[in-house]
Amino acid sequence: MSRALEGLTVVDLATFVAAPFCATLLGEFGAEVIKVEQPGRGDELRRLGTPVREGLSLWWLAESRNKKSITCDLRKPEGQALIRRLLAETDIAAENFRPGTLERWNLGWDELHAANRGLIMVRISAFGQTGPYRERPGFGRIAGAMSGVSYLSGYPDRPPVTPGTPTIPDYLAGALGALGALVALQHRHRSGEGQVVDVGLYEPMLRMLDEMIPAYAATGHIRERIGSGTEYVVPHNHYRASDGRWIAIACTNDRMFERLVVNAIGAPNLLAEFPSMRERLRRRDEVDAVVQGWVGSHDARGALEKLDAAEVPCGMVNGVRELFEDPQVRARENIVTFPNPLGGMLAMAGIVPKLSLTPGRVESVGPVKPGAHNEEVYCGRLGLGRDDLAALRAKGVV
Repeated sequence: MSRALEGLTVVDLATFVAAPFCATLLGEFGAEVIKVEQPGRGDELRRLGTPVREGLSLWWLAESRNKKSITCDLRKPEGQALIRRLLAETDIAAENFRPGTLERWNLGWDELHAANRGLIMVRISAFGQTGPYRERPGFGRIAGAMSGVSYLSGYPDRPPVTPGTPTIPDYLAGALGALGALVALQHRHRSGEGQVVDVGLYEPMLRMLDEMIPAYAATGHIRERIGSGTEYVVPHNHYRASDGRWIAIACTNDRMFERLVVNAIGAPNLLAEFPSMRERLRRRDEVDAVVQGWVGSHDARGALEKLDAAEVPCGMVNGVRELFEDPQVRARENIVTFPNPLGGMLAMAGIVPKLSLTPGRVESVGPVKPGAHNEEVYCGRLGLGRDDLAALRAKGVV
Protein backbone atom coordinates (compact mmCIF):
# COMPACT_ATOMS: atom_id res chain seq x y z
CA MET A 1 0.00 0.00 0.00
CA SER A 2 1.34 3.42 -0.93
CA ARG A 3 1.99 5.98 1.77
CA ALA A 4 1.06 9.63 1.72
CA LEU A 5 4.57 11.10 1.87
CA GLU A 6 6.33 8.78 -0.56
CA GLY A 7 8.66 10.74 -2.85
CA LEU A 8 9.58 13.32 -0.21
CA THR A 9 13.16 13.53 1.03
CA VAL A 10 13.80 14.68 4.59
CA VAL A 11 17.28 15.40 5.96
CA ASP A 12 17.57 15.14 9.74
CA LEU A 13 20.46 17.40 10.77
CA ALA A 14 19.41 17.40 14.41
CA THR A 15 20.33 15.56 17.59
CA PHE A 16 18.61 14.17 20.69
CA VAL A 17 14.78 14.27 20.43
CA ALA A 18 12.77 17.26 19.20
CA ALA A 19 13.65 17.83 15.53
CA PRO A 20 14.62 14.17 15.05
CA PHE A 21 11.10 13.22 16.17
CA CYS A 22 9.69 15.60 13.57
CA ALA A 23 11.66 13.68 10.93
CA THR A 24 10.62 10.34 12.40
CA LEU A 25 6.94 11.23 12.07
CA LEU A 26 7.41 12.16 8.42
CA GLY A 27 9.31 8.94 7.81
CA GLU A 28 6.52 6.85 9.30
CA PHE A 29 4.24 8.04 6.52
CA GLY A 30 6.59 7.36 3.66
CA ALA A 31 9.19 10.13 3.42
CA GLU A 32 12.79 9.04 2.89
CA VAL A 33 14.64 10.30 5.96
CA ILE A 34 18.42 10.72 5.89
CA LYS A 35 19.92 11.13 9.34
CA VAL A 36 23.21 13.07 9.54
CA GLU A 37 25.46 11.94 12.40
CA GLN A 38 28.91 12.81 13.66
CA PRO A 39 31.63 10.62 12.15
CA GLY A 40 32.63 7.83 14.47
CA ARG A 41 30.65 8.86 17.53
CA GLY A 42 27.25 9.17 15.94
CA ASP A 43 24.23 10.96 17.41
CA GLU A 44 24.09 11.66 21.15
CA LEU A 45 20.79 9.78 21.45
CA ARG A 46 22.75 6.58 20.86
CA ARG A 47 24.14 6.95 24.39
CA LEU A 48 21.03 8.25 26.17
CA GLY A 49 18.76 5.92 28.11
CA THR A 50 19.02 2.15 28.45
CA PRO A 51 22.08 0.74 26.64
CA VAL A 52 21.94 -2.45 24.59
CA ARG A 53 25.68 -2.29 24.01
CA GLU A 54 28.38 0.37 24.13
CA GLY A 55 27.22 3.42 22.16
CA LEU A 56 23.77 2.06 21.33
CA SER A 57 20.55 2.54 23.31
CA LEU A 58 16.99 1.24 23.12
CA TRP A 59 15.85 4.85 22.75
CA TRP A 60 17.92 5.29 19.60
CA LEU A 61 16.71 2.05 18.04
CA ALA A 62 13.05 2.97 18.68
CA GLU A 63 13.05 6.67 17.81
CA SER A 64 15.38 6.59 14.82
CA ARG A 65 13.22 4.05 13.04
CA ASN A 66 12.83 4.24 9.26
CA LYS A 67 15.94 6.42 8.91
CA LYS A 68 19.08 6.07 6.82
CA SER A 69 22.29 7.09 8.58
CA ILE A 70 25.12 9.05 7.01
CA THR A 71 28.05 10.63 8.80
CA CYS A 72 29.36 14.12 8.11
CA ASP A 73 31.40 16.63 10.10
CA LEU A 74 29.46 19.86 9.68
CA ARG A 75 32.35 21.85 11.13
CA LYS A 76 34.60 21.08 8.18
CA PRO A 77 34.23 22.94 4.87
CA GLU A 78 34.21 19.70 2.88
CA GLY A 79 31.42 18.37 5.08
CA GLN A 80 29.45 21.58 4.67
CA ALA A 81 29.82 21.33 0.90
CA LEU A 82 28.43 17.78 0.96
CA ILE A 83 25.39 18.80 2.99
CA ARG A 84 24.73 21.81 0.76
CA ARG A 85 24.67 19.43 -2.22
CA LEU A 86 22.34 17.10 -0.37
CA LEU A 87 19.98 19.88 0.70
CA ALA A 88 19.87 21.27 -2.83
CA GLU A 89 17.62 18.34 -3.73
CA THR A 90 15.84 17.91 -0.39
CA ASP A 91 12.22 18.73 0.41
CA ILE A 92 12.41 19.17 4.19
CA ALA A 93 15.34 19.64 6.56
CA ALA A 94 15.03 19.49 10.34
CA GLU A 95 17.54 20.95 12.81
CA ASN A 96 17.64 21.91 16.48
CA PHE A 97 20.99 23.63 16.97
CA ARG A 98 21.24 26.89 18.86
CA PRO A 99 20.31 29.78 16.54
CA GLY A 100 23.27 30.97 14.53
CA THR A 101 25.08 27.62 14.57
CA LEU A 102 24.18 26.58 11.03
CA GLU A 103 24.95 30.09 9.83
CA ARG A 104 28.48 29.77 11.27
CA TRP A 105 28.81 26.50 9.37
CA ASN A 106 27.81 28.16 6.10
CA LEU A 107 24.49 26.31 6.15
CA GLY A 108 22.20 29.21 7.00
CA TRP A 109 18.71 29.58 5.60
CA ASP A 110 19.48 32.35 3.12
CA GLU A 111 22.22 30.35 1.43
CA LEU A 112 20.24 27.11 1.39
CA HIS A 113 17.07 28.80 0.14
CA ALA A 114 18.95 30.48 -2.68
CA ALA A 115 20.14 27.05 -3.88
CA ASN A 116 16.79 25.30 -3.38
CA ARG A 117 13.74 27.59 -3.50
CA GLY A 118 11.45 24.75 -2.49
CA LEU A 119 13.35 23.74 0.65
CA ILE A 120 11.35 23.71 3.90
CA MET A 121 13.48 23.98 7.03
CA VAL A 122 12.09 23.04 10.44
CA ARG A 123 14.12 24.86 13.08
CA ILE A 124 13.48 23.81 16.68
CA SER A 125 15.51 25.46 19.41
CA ALA A 126 15.07 26.11 23.11
CA PHE A 127 13.55 29.58 22.67
CA GLY A 128 13.05 29.99 18.92
CA GLN A 129 15.01 31.92 16.32
CA THR A 130 14.10 35.37 17.66
CA GLY A 131 13.84 37.15 21.00
CA PRO A 132 16.29 37.98 23.79
CA TYR A 133 16.67 34.31 24.87
CA ARG A 134 17.29 32.97 21.36
CA GLU A 135 20.94 32.01 21.94
CA ARG A 136 20.38 30.21 25.23
CA PRO A 137 20.70 26.42 25.30
CA GLY A 138 17.90 24.34 26.71
CA PHE A 139 16.27 20.93 27.02
CA GLY A 140 12.77 19.69 27.79
CA ARG A 141 13.00 20.41 31.52
CA ILE A 142 13.85 24.05 30.76
CA ALA A 143 10.98 24.23 28.28
CA GLY A 144 8.52 22.88 30.85
CA ALA A 145 9.70 25.47 33.36
CA MET A 146 9.60 28.34 30.87
CA SER A 147 6.17 27.44 29.51
CA GLY A 148 4.35 27.65 32.83
CA VAL A 149 3.52 23.93 32.95
CA SER A 150 6.03 23.00 35.65
CA TYR A 151 4.75 25.82 37.89
CA LEU A 152 1.29 24.21 37.77
CA SER A 153 2.49 20.67 38.40
CA GLY A 154 2.63 19.20 41.88
CA TYR A 155 1.13 20.11 45.25
CA PRO A 156 0.92 23.61 46.76
CA ASP A 157 3.14 22.76 49.73
CA ARG A 158 5.87 21.19 47.59
CA PRO A 159 8.24 22.33 44.82
CA PRO A 160 6.98 22.44 41.23
CA VAL A 161 7.66 19.26 39.29
CA THR A 162 8.29 18.34 35.68
CA PRO A 163 5.07 16.70 34.46
CA GLY A 164 5.45 13.20 33.08
CA THR A 165 8.96 12.99 31.64
CA PRO A 166 11.28 15.91 30.78
CA THR A 167 11.05 14.92 27.11
CA ILE A 168 7.36 15.73 26.64
CA PRO A 169 8.18 19.26 25.36
CA ASP A 170 10.62 17.71 22.87
CA TYR A 171 8.01 15.37 21.48
CA LEU A 172 5.35 18.08 21.30
CA ALA A 173 7.76 20.44 19.55
CA GLY A 174 8.64 17.69 17.08
CA ALA A 175 4.96 16.99 16.41
CA LEU A 176 4.15 20.66 15.80
CA GLY A 177 7.28 20.96 13.71
CA ALA A 178 5.97 18.14 11.51
CA LEU A 179 2.60 19.89 11.29
CA GLY A 180 4.36 23.09 10.28
CA ALA A 181 6.34 21.23 7.63
CA LEU A 182 3.15 19.81 6.11
CA VAL A 183 1.48 23.24 6.15
CA ALA A 184 4.56 24.70 4.45
CA LEU A 185 4.47 21.85 1.95
CA GLN A 186 0.89 22.73 1.04
CA HIS A 187 1.97 26.34 0.50
CA ARG A 188 4.82 25.12 -1.70
CA HIS A 189 2.37 23.19 -3.86
CA ARG A 190 0.70 26.51 -4.67
CA SER A 191 3.68 28.84 -4.84
CA GLY A 192 6.80 26.74 -5.38
CA GLU A 193 8.41 28.47 -2.40
CA GLY A 194 9.77 26.81 0.71
CA GLN A 195 9.99 28.54 4.08
CA VAL A 196 11.23 28.25 7.65
CA VAL A 197 9.14 26.55 10.35
CA ASP A 198 10.31 28.10 13.64
CA VAL A 199 9.41 26.36 16.93
CA GLY A 200 10.67 27.22 20.40
CA LEU A 201 10.84 24.14 22.61
CA TYR A 202 8.68 25.77 25.28
CA GLU A 203 6.01 27.05 22.89
CA PRO A 204 3.89 23.90 22.34
CA MET A 205 3.50 23.48 26.11
CA LEU A 206 2.50 27.12 26.50
CA ARG A 207 0.00 26.69 23.64
CA MET A 208 -1.76 23.89 25.55
CA LEU A 209 -2.58 25.72 28.78
CA ASP A 210 -6.36 25.84 28.11
CA GLU A 211 -7.83 29.06 29.57
CA MET A 212 -4.95 30.03 31.84
CA ILE A 213 -3.66 32.85 29.65
CA PRO A 214 -6.99 34.49 28.72
CA ALA A 215 -8.20 34.11 32.33
CA TYR A 216 -5.17 35.95 33.68
CA ALA A 217 -5.42 38.67 31.04
CA ALA A 218 -9.11 39.21 31.74
CA THR A 219 -9.23 38.85 35.53
CA GLY A 220 -5.67 38.79 36.89
CA HIS A 221 -6.23 35.27 38.25
CA ILE A 222 -3.01 33.28 38.71
CA ARG A 223 -3.47 29.53 38.59
CA GLU A 224 -1.55 27.71 41.29
CA ARG A 225 -0.63 24.08 41.96
CA ILE A 226 -3.43 21.95 43.38
CA GLY A 227 -2.00 18.46 43.05
CA SER A 228 -3.77 15.99 40.79
CA GLY A 229 -7.07 17.89 40.73
CA THR A 230 -8.29 20.32 38.08
CA GLU A 231 -8.87 23.96 38.90
CA TYR A 232 -12.14 24.58 37.07
CA VAL A 233 -13.99 21.26 37.53
CA VAL A 234 -14.57 18.74 40.32
CA PRO A 235 -14.64 15.77 40.76
CA HIS A 236 -11.82 15.53 38.24
CA ASN A 237 -9.01 13.69 39.96
CA HIS A 238 -7.26 10.41 40.75
CA TYR A 239 -8.78 8.17 43.43
CA ARG A 240 -7.31 5.13 45.15
CA ALA A 241 -9.22 1.85 45.15
CA SER A 242 -9.17 -0.78 47.88
CA ASP A 243 -6.59 -2.87 46.03
CA GLY A 244 -4.14 0.05 45.89
CA ARG A 245 -4.72 0.82 42.20
CA TRP A 246 -5.54 4.37 41.16
CA ILE A 247 -8.34 5.33 38.81
CA ALA A 248 -9.09 8.63 37.08
CA ILE A 249 -12.58 10.15 37.10
CA ALA A 250 -13.50 13.24 35.08
CA CYS A 251 -16.87 14.92 35.59
CA THR A 252 -16.77 18.13 33.59
CA ASN A 253 -20.43 19.17 33.88
CA ASP A 254 -23.60 18.69 35.94
CA ARG A 255 -24.87 15.85 33.75
CA MET A 256 -21.76 13.76 34.34
CA PHE A 257 -21.85 14.48 38.07
CA GLU A 258 -25.46 13.29 38.17
CA ARG A 259 -24.50 10.03 36.47
CA LEU A 260 -21.72 9.56 39.01
CA VAL A 261 -23.70 10.13 42.19
CA VAL A 262 -27.04 8.63 41.07
CA ASN A 263 -26.10 5.73 38.80
CA ALA A 264 -22.67 4.74 40.11
CA ILE A 265 -22.46 5.79 43.76
CA GLY A 266 -26.21 5.43 44.34
CA ALA A 267 -26.52 8.60 46.44
CA PRO A 268 -29.03 10.93 44.70
CA ASN A 269 -29.11 13.13 47.80
CA LEU A 270 -25.69 14.45 46.75
CA LEU A 271 -27.34 16.32 43.86
CA ALA A 272 -29.09 18.59 46.34
CA GLU A 273 -25.97 18.92 48.50
CA PHE A 274 -23.72 19.84 45.57
CA PRO A 275 -26.19 21.32 43.06
CA SER A 276 -23.78 23.19 40.77
CA MET A 277 -20.20 23.27 39.64
CA ARG A 278 -19.72 26.53 41.50
CA GLU A 279 -20.78 24.85 44.74
CA ARG A 280 -18.64 21.80 44.07
CA LEU A 281 -15.59 23.97 43.43
CA ARG A 282 -16.24 25.89 46.65
CA ARG A 283 -16.36 22.58 48.54
CA ARG A 284 -13.75 20.74 46.48
CA ASP A 285 -12.28 18.79 49.39
CA GLU A 286 -15.68 17.52 50.48
CA VAL A 287 -16.61 16.36 46.98
CA ASP A 288 -13.28 14.60 46.50
CA ALA A 289 -13.65 12.95 49.91
CA VAL A 290 -17.07 11.56 48.95
CA VAL A 291 -15.76 10.15 45.69
CA GLN A 292 -12.63 8.79 47.34
CA GLY A 293 -14.74 7.10 50.01
CA TRP A 294 -16.81 5.34 47.35
CA VAL A 295 -13.84 4.35 45.17
CA GLY A 296 -11.94 3.18 48.24
CA SER A 297 -14.74 0.71 49.05
CA HIS A 298 -14.22 -1.11 45.73
CA ASP A 299 -11.31 -2.69 43.98
CA ALA A 300 -10.25 -0.79 40.87
CA ARG A 301 -11.91 -3.14 38.37
CA GLY A 302 -15.17 -3.14 40.30
CA ALA A 303 -15.26 0.66 40.51
CA LEU A 304 -14.49 0.99 36.79
CA GLU A 305 -17.28 -1.45 35.89
CA LYS A 306 -19.82 0.62 37.82
CA LEU A 307 -18.52 3.87 36.34
CA ASP A 308 -18.59 2.44 32.82
CA ALA A 309 -22.16 1.24 33.31
CA ALA A 310 -23.10 4.76 34.45
CA GLU A 311 -21.28 6.31 31.46
CA VAL A 312 -18.97 8.31 33.69
CA PRO A 313 -15.59 9.14 32.05
CA CYS A 314 -13.01 7.04 33.84
CA GLY A 315 -9.87 5.02 33.35
CA MET A 316 -7.11 3.16 35.11
CA VAL A 317 -3.96 5.10 36.01
CA ASN A 318 -1.57 2.84 34.15
CA GLY A 319 2.07 2.21 34.80
CA VAL A 320 4.19 0.86 31.98
CA ARG A 321 3.45 -2.76 32.97
CA GLU A 322 -0.28 -2.07 32.72
CA LEU A 323 0.17 -0.49 29.28
CA PHE A 324 1.49 -3.82 27.98
CA GLU A 325 -1.54 -5.60 29.51
CA ASP A 326 -4.27 -3.13 28.55
CA PRO A 327 -6.69 -4.56 25.95
CA GLN A 328 -7.37 -1.12 24.44
CA VAL A 329 -3.66 -0.46 23.96
CA ARG A 330 -3.34 -3.87 22.32
CA ALA A 331 -6.37 -3.40 20.07
CA ARG A 332 -5.12 -0.03 18.85
CA GLU A 333 -1.57 -1.32 18.36
CA ASN A 334 -0.27 1.48 20.54
CA ILE A 335 2.72 -0.73 21.32
CA VAL A 336 4.32 -2.56 18.39
CA THR A 337 7.27 -4.90 18.12
CA PHE A 338 9.91 -5.13 15.45
CA PRO A 339 12.90 -7.46 15.03
CA ASN A 340 15.90 -6.13 16.90
CA PRO A 341 19.03 -6.37 14.72
CA LEU A 342 20.93 -7.44 17.83
CA GLY A 343 18.50 -10.30 18.45
CA GLY A 344 14.99 -10.71 19.80
CA MET A 345 12.17 -8.22 19.40
CA LEU A 346 12.13 -4.50 20.18
CA ALA A 347 8.92 -3.01 21.62
CA MET A 348 8.14 0.61 20.86
CA ALA A 349 5.27 3.08 20.67
CA GLY A 350 3.02 2.56 17.66
CA ILE A 351 2.08 4.90 14.83
CA VAL A 352 -0.07 7.97 15.57
CA PRO A 353 -2.31 9.08 13.90
CA LYS A 354 -4.01 6.19 12.11
CA LEU A 355 -4.90 6.86 8.46
CA SER A 356 -7.51 4.67 6.80
CA LEU A 357 -6.02 4.71 3.27
CA THR A 358 -2.34 5.54 3.71
CA PRO A 359 -1.34 4.30 7.17
CA GLY A 360 2.12 4.77 8.56
CA ARG A 361 4.37 1.85 9.38
CA VAL A 362 7.69 0.86 10.88
CA GLU A 363 10.06 -0.58 8.28
CA SER A 364 13.32 -0.60 10.22
CA VAL A 365 14.70 0.35 13.62
CA GLY A 366 17.40 2.96 14.08
CA PRO A 367 20.58 2.11 12.16
CA VAL A 368 22.99 0.19 14.37
CA LYS A 369 26.14 1.72 12.84
CA PRO A 370 26.67 5.46 12.26
CA GLY A 371 27.10 6.00 8.54
CA ALA A 372 25.48 2.71 7.57
CA HIS A 373 24.08 4.36 4.44
CA ASN A 374 27.07 6.51 3.46
CA GLU A 375 27.67 4.69 0.20
CA GLU A 376 24.00 4.62 -0.76
CA VAL A 377 23.56 8.36 -0.20
CA TYR A 378 26.94 9.83 -1.14
CA CYS A 379 27.62 7.55 -4.09
CA GLY A 380 24.08 6.75 -5.19
CA ARG A 381 22.46 10.13 -4.62
CA LEU A 382 25.33 12.61 -4.93
CA GLY A 383 27.37 10.65 -7.46
CA LEU A 384 30.64 10.36 -5.53
CA GLY A 385 32.97 7.54 -6.45
CA ARG A 386 34.04 4.98 -3.86
CA ASP A 387 37.56 6.41 -3.93
CA ASP A 388 36.14 9.88 -3.23
CA LEU A 389 34.21 8.49 -0.28
CA ALA A 390 37.27 6.67 1.02
CA ALA A 391 39.30 9.91 0.84
CA LEU A 392 36.63 11.80 2.77
CA ARG A 393 36.56 9.06 5.35
CA ALA A 394 40.34 9.22 5.74
CA LYS A 395 40.10 12.97 6.41
CA GLY A 396 37.40 12.47 9.06
CA VAL A 397 34.81 14.35 6.99
CA VAL A 398 32.46 11.34 6.91
